[in-house]
Amino acid sequence: MSVRKLKPITPGQRFKVVNGFDAITTDKPEKSLLAPLKKSGGRNSRGKMTMRYKGGGHKRRYRVIDFKRDKQDVVAEVKSIQYDPNRSAFIALVEYTDGEKRYIIAQNGMQVGQQLQAGPGSAPEIGNALPLSDIPLGTIISCIELRPGQGAVMARSAGTFAQLMARDGKYATIKLPSGETRMILVNCLATVGAVSNSDHQLIVSGKAGRSRWLGRRPRTRPVAMNPVDHPMGGGEGRASGGHPRSRNGVPAKGFRTRSRTKDSNRYIVERRKK
Repeated sequence: MSVRKLKPITPGQRFKVVNGFDAITTDKPEKSLLAPLKKSGGRNSRGKMTMRYKGGGHKRRYRVIDFKRDKQDVVAEVKSIQYDPNRSAFIALVEYTDGEKRYIIAQNGMQVGQQLQAGPGSAPEIGNALPLSDIPLGTIISCIELRPGQGAVMARSAGTFAQLMARDGKYATIKLPSGETRMILVNCLATVGAVSNSDHQLIVSGKAGRSRWLGRRPRTRPVAMNPVDHPMGGGEGRASGGHPRSRNGVPAKGFRTRSRTKDSNRYIVERRKK
């Protein structure tokens, strides 16, 4: 993983930092694993804008990712590491011994030609998916299930990882990327290793146009709005916005919105830091 700083031969390149894409081995996606991706532009079925600041962007095709890793006890070989426009992490094309091909989230250090396996009894090596009951304590993991068979839902974005801290009965204790410590059933699957493209956080777009390419339209600052549009709008001159809050009046910057009576609170050992 590396990043490249460009020479400022144009204003948009003066502060631009781009990904080196060292880990990428091909730029041709697997056609059988592509699906169409329709843009909504933030509009609902009646054409009314229900989500602001969305629209435009480059056309994409969805890469069908195997988050469940349910083809177990069959060896797969990594054929290529590829870029995915729909997520920050890189993806790996794997081919099983029976000829089936699938995309999975690539882990840091995954190499072309590497042999992967999923399921109980697999070796705790990078890229293998195992139940939490089979992973040694202290191991760095990612792509974690919250319920058995659900598929990976946690620690899936670029560079993220969790750590298996302890096991007690039917629960394992996991320290998540947010800093939260949580109990998860030991028969949930997790993949060994941290997610690839850990340099993603160092990327600097360099110009506003790159946000437009990603489908993000310009965002209006709340303090620049009128009182009818936002609680932080209005005032004479450059009045401060008062207490930071959302358009619906919910305070921001540290205000906790999680329900005190939420059923899954009992599985949280330690809340994430503010």
